[in-house]
Amino acid sequence: MFERSRKGENALLIQPHAGGPPDEGLMEEFADLARSAGATVAALLTARIDRPNPATLVGSGKLEEMKAAADASGADLVLVNFALSPGQERNLEKALERRVVDRTGLILDIFSQRAQSAEGKLQVELAQLKHMATRLVRGWTHLERQRGGAIGLRGPGETQLETDRRLLQKRLEQLQKRLDKVEVQRTQMRRARMRSELPRIALVGYTNAGKSTLFNALTGAEAYAADQLFATLDPTVRRIALPGGGAVLADTVGFVRDLPHELVAAFRSTLSEAREADLLLHVVDAADPLRNERIAQVDEVLAEIGAGDLPQLLVFNKIDRLELAPPMVEGLASEAHADEVRAAPEPRHDRPAEGRQRVWVSAQLGLGLDLLRKALAEVLELRHVAGELRLPSQAARLHARLHEIGAIREESHDEQGWLLQVDLAIADAQKLFTQAHGEALRPLLEAAGALQHEAPSW
Repeated sequence: MFERSRKGENALLIQPHAGGPPDEGLMEEFADLARSAGATVAALLTARIDRPNPATLVGSGKLEEMKAAADASGADLVLVNFALSPGQERNLEKALERRVVDRTGLILDIFSQRAQSAEGKLQVELAQLKHMATRLVRGWTHLERQRGGAIGLRGPGETQLETDRRLLQKRLEQLQKRLDKVEVQRTQMRRARMRSELPRIALVGYTNAGKSTLFNALTGAEAYAADQLFATLDPTVRRIALPGGGAVLADTVGFVRDLPHELVAAFRSTLSEAREADLLLHVVDAADPLRNERIAQVDEVLAEIGAGDLPQLLVFNKIDRLELAPPMVEGLASEAHADEVRAAPEPRHDRPAEGRQRVWVSAQLGLGLDLLRKALAEVLELRHVAGELRLPSQAARLHARLHEIGAIREESHDEQGWLLQVDLAIADAQKLFTQAHGEALRPLLEAAGALQHEAPSW
């Protein structure tokens, strides 16, 4: 056995790969993950693996090379970009005499640093404990058997490892109960937003694509945003104004390739913001040379959580950085794509005959935000009606509802009731038309050609 280092700052990165050259993009992303966790990349080593060794993942020759690289670089931590089995992790630690953390453990560590809300911390701890449950090893022996002559300690006792497992299982059950309560509260809040009759939009995308920056730019909120992976985990919900009406916008956790299943399970309440949305605002880093792969990886995670069939609007963010990335243009598969990138720095809204609509913006500089709002209103079909509305005094409930949705621009009151200048979404007007005294909205709906004679199906 060896004494585990408590530092873990200098890391040797191991990138396994099958036949062919290693994926440069995957290596760079793993290095970014390591730096996001607070590690310094001391060295990076690739390891071709045609048949994974069930004991150590790599062969004996590569194992010696890893040990020599760790000694030469002064690394006190080894990070492996692979989902190691508990046995492989333990055997590598013994052979390398250093702490070994696989991809799942690294992402869990980043999440534990980023979680701010009580719910986020509970979710991360639950995921960590589930990951740890298969990796319990005997760390000391002084409690190997609690038995002997002292009062209360007679009997067979139990091993320290069994005690750890029992305590861990008890903690898992406590966390799950607390998260279930939080899920009930979040569901109630979500139902309240659904009753507000506002369309729901969820921001999704690969981590570090600029979702939180775009969220702040659209809503005026101050959600934490930084140029790092998984800068924010906790969902934030705000109302935004769009041409023709309003909507509710939710910022969600960023995705990454091979997202650990423990996290997908633990963050089910957070990800449900995406699953139950009316529209997904899929944010893409326009300057990322692997952006098409990132889009496919996000679509894969969305399908996994049951949101794969929801309508999407692609938002290509960071167009201000495109001019700084000429290698991206040269490395594209086709000249057509290169022309697309060269033309992208100006904000625009693409409406292809097939596929998802796309809007090119820069959230940090505020470029194209009005264009994005119009695109959202167009996709959500937020047409609106405006004009004069006369309500009798008995229509107090309808009057209050118009105030609640922010539809009244001017108003005056006389003996006959209220004289209002209103501006509201057609969808809201159609719903209010079916309620008491809603007949007053008929002239506005007829003028817009949107009168429904039957109650809407929703």
